[in-house]
Amino acid sequence: MAIVGPTASGKSAVAESVARRLGAAIVSVDSMQVYRGMDIGTAKPDVAARREFDYRMIDLCEPEEDHTVAAFQRAGRDALAGLADRPVVVAGGSGLHFRALVDPLRFPPRDSALAASLEHADPEALVAELLAADPAAPEHVDLANPRRVARAVEILRLTGRSPSARARTREATAVRTFEAEVPFVGFGIDPGGELRHRVRRRLETMMAAGLLDEVASLAGRLGRTASQAVGYKELLPVVAGDRSEAEGVEAAMAATMALAKRQRTFFGKDPRLRWLAWQDDPDAIAETIVAALEEDPAWTS
Repeated sequence: MAIVGPTASGKSAVAESVARRLGAAIVSVDSMQVYRGMDIGTAKPDVAARREFDYRMIDLCEPEEDHTVAAFQRAGRDALAGLADRPVVVAGGSGLHFRALVDPLRFPPRDSALAASLEHADPEALVAELLAADPAAPEHVDLANPRRVARAVEILRLTGRSPSARARTREATAVRTFEAEVPFVGFGIDPGGELRHRVRRRLETMMAAGLLDEVASLAGRLGRTASQAVGYKELLPVVAGDRSEAEGVEAAMAATMALAKRQRTFFGKDPRLRWLAWQDDPDAIAETIVAALEEDPAWTS
């Protein structure tokens, strides 16, 4: 089963409560909890919780590395295979990583040297190259987004496959129609208007727990992906002396709410999720989920 939703919605507490009732393991779908040392700012479960719930997909690599979604998919599928003899709760807020775990996403190859060269290429020239190969490319690629254009051109050069050709594949069709490759029963958690308060309270708790010190200890080690993590990105200028702590906290607050908005939009499009009435009580939500599972023949069989 899966429990997803925006950041600070209480997903982890609900997932742990459900796992305790079912004797389940928990597979995290968090794009930043994979990095060692990024503990406070990613709300990573502590060692005792990891042991109790047999958490998977946490601390997979060093923060200097760029852990791709494709690598996450491979490791996540291996984790699920290793847990085939027991219930599993998939929990987190990274939408693409969640879909990579359960849906037939296929990731084209990458070439770091080519990608680096395309980052410095003339954006208009790349758009022209893409349109010359695929006039319908604007239907599939945001041509106003240089990074997406560069990635599309990279794939085109490496594989010869245009955006339109890739959109016609069986896997792409399944992704658009939400046909799971790994069947699951899904639930969404969202505190609605309470979210801003919860984000503020969690950020204050993180700062009190030493988040700024954690960011300072990692400042020279964060790679391209890890350095973009919400909270870390906004506090790095504080560590560098370019921003006050109060300014950094407010920037982190704004970035977290922007992330939550994107997560709500992403998960809101998934028709497979059952959104539960919010209660500020993880155990009460867990009881609702377990009751729903008992009524679902797909789960009980």
